[in-house]
Amino acid sequence: MSVPTVSKVLNGRSDVASVTRERVVEALNSLGYAHRAPAAAATRGGVIDLLIGGIGTLWSVEILRGAEEAAARAGRSLVVTNAVGPGFAMSRWLEALVQHRSLGAVVVTSRATQRDFARLDGLEVPVVQLDPGGGAGGGHARIGATDWAGGRDAARHLVELGHRRIGFIGGPSDLTISRDRHEGYAAALRHAGIELDPELVRHGEFMPASGTELAHALLSLEEPPTALFAASDLSAMGVYHAAQARGLTVPGDLSVVGFDDTFVCEHLSPPLTTVRQPLAEMAAQAVRELERTSGGGRPRIELATTLVVRGSTAPPPHASAGRAAPGRPAPGGSETAP
Repeated sequence: MSVPTVSKVLNGRSDVASVTRERVVEALNSLGYAHRAPAAAATRGGVIDLLIGGIGTLWSVEILRGAEEAAARAGRSLVVTNAVGPGFAMSRWLEALVQHRSLGAVVVTSRATQRDFARLDGLEVPVVQLDPGGGAGGGHARIGATDWAGGRDAARHLVELGHRRIGFIGGPSDLTISRDRHEGYAAALRHAGIELDPELVRHGEFMPASGTELAHALLSLEEPPTALFAASDLSAMGVYHAAQARGLTVPGDLSVVGFDDTFVCEHLSPPLTTVRQPLAEMAAQAVRELERTSGGGRPRIELATTLVVRGSTAPPPHASAGRAAPGRPAPGGSETAP
């Protein structure tokens, strides 16, 4: 029997055949489930579920902080599930929502499919999707940031500094947030009259290792970029590693811009210029949407991004004798990614 059918029985719904209802009740009794009367079942508990694609990243820390604070203010408990953790199964997570009578779910993972959201609808669990997780949640409420504007502002900042060879390091190309940041970058270059060069665009994962690999590839071009816009702070950290391996200084030889403005940005050397995405505020807004609208029937809500200029960007370097050109290994450097 399906999870939605069990949910209907627990909630006293009438659209379940009597034979099926008896089978469900018998199974629940055999498992020792404390059955509740339909009147009590009509009221959901005080638990909010957060399904997130990883809990060890910088952006996830901000999301957890914002969601927990908002849930606490509302007198709710927050249950966090790692969608990429060992042993995770969507079916078990859905069953858990039924068992603890979840008030609603905030979904922050690209692993949730349209079929998964349809199953949530069958359980009548309100849903709000947070865009950092990517994916598509159908008609559910969505909380995001102005990713296109953020990408535009990052590239425009580099253009205004005088850069003309500006590389882009994005996340998976099938994620809306990655495409939007790239399109904003492309719009800024077009507005400045700079021809788009496909060689300067690379997509990977929003992780340091991917940022390092893609930065090495870009810096190995015959005409390498003088600036890189990495569409996440984690990717930008990887760019720093690639620059250091090649004997390049940031921003003397290479300017770098990230995206997110996580707490690590001010602790990098030099501090990272980045686009601030209000992750904690977005998570708090998602929790409030569950309380306010039961998670459905709302248009996408976008919170504004802001460019935060720090020490990782400067005008492009002038050619000078004895300086290793970007993309060429300085003495002791390496042509390959570590």
